[in-house]
Amino acid sequence: MTYEIEIGRSKRAAQAYSLDDVAIVPNRRTRDPHDVSVKWQIDAYSFETPILGAPMDSVMSPATAIALGKLGGLGVLNLEGLWTRYEDPTKVLEEIAALKSADGGHFDPAITKRLQELYAAPIQPELITARLAEIRESGVTVAGSLTPQRTQEHYKTVVEAGVDVFVIRGTTVSAEHVSKNHEPLNLKQFIYELDVPVIVGGAAGYTPALHLMRTGAAGVLVGFGGGASGTTRRALGIHAPMATAISNVAAARRDYLDESGGRYVHVIADGGLGTSGDIVKAIAMGADAVMLGTALARAAEAPGAGWHWGMEATHENNPRGDRVKVGTVAPLEQLLYGPSHHTNGTSNLVGALRRSMATTGYSDLKEFQRVDVVVSPYEAD
Repeated sequence: MTYEIEIGRSKRAAQAYSLDDVAIVPNRRTRDPHDVSVKWQIDAYSFETPILGAPMDSVMSPATAIALGKLGGLGVLNLEGLWTRYEDPTKVLEEIAALKSADGGHFDPAITKRLQELYAAPIQPELITARLAEIRESGVTVAGSLTPQRTQEHYKTVVEAGVDVFVIRGTTVSAEHVSKNHEPLNLKQFIYELDVPVIVGGAAGYTPALHLMRTGAAGVLVGFGGGASGTTRRALGIHAPMATAISNVAAARRDYLDESGGRYVHVIADGGLGTSGDIVKAIAMGADAVMLGTALARAAEAPGAGWHWGMEATHENNPRGDRVKVGTVAPLEQLLYGPSHHTNGTSNLVGALRRSMATTGYSDLKEFQRVDVVVSPYEAD
């Protein structure tokens, strides 16, 4: 049941909850954390953890995608980012990290303008091939991401390079995009013709997620520019509180499972997951896995060197993100598996997930989606 609130005499609004508004509740049973499995599988690919590295240049480079893969996750490389625009983007990344704000804050138009200039360099197809080949040679699962606008242009290069998992990621993606200026991507036909599993999103509601599932996608990303570096709510007035969004998309997964006669589509929470507690609650609300940006941008190996930004921040006409300081917490392995010396949920992400599952008595991720949840708003530290 969805609760609605009246706004004046002519508008009704649905009540929606963020991850900060909810909490999980222990039950009568507990387990030893070592008896808990956090393994995740999508299509033919199995992973030791349900963690994907977000395709953001401050988070994923070929090297960090490889490192995350060897640690049991899936690193997704941004195939429209600096690594496919520059032969050696190291100096560019160093410049971005060194940019100084006039007033010491995040919101400096001069920084945004410089980001736009750096990302105006053309995408080089040969670099797409080279970066994916580098990841493939390491032996980990290869995943790359394009926006819907550039998928038609570059997907053949991506597939020929040997990608294992193809991600189509935008602020929001629909199965029924309408345009008078160009022929939109036919998702259903596109996915049908590919021989690799496709993850697509973001989606923030039941109906759009259901339509994306009907295209044949293996997974649907849940989110709408709600991460630490995103300003979509401020710039466009659009926002989808994650707890409600995940629950709604999980309901679409359930109904599509019945409608399709047993085809399971994975729900992947993407955005606003900055701590281990956020990861726990995202899975409790129905996510199968999580795509992390801010949380992994804090790794010592992260290309952003303690800074974080997304592609929305570089849009040539309507930027909807900032370069934000997230700091450096620990090496990637320690960030994922501990030991942690932080009490704020920024390290030992997998260990915290295991402990929460054990405390509430669940042995695997699918079972944990049944955990009791309460609405208990608080001001996050």
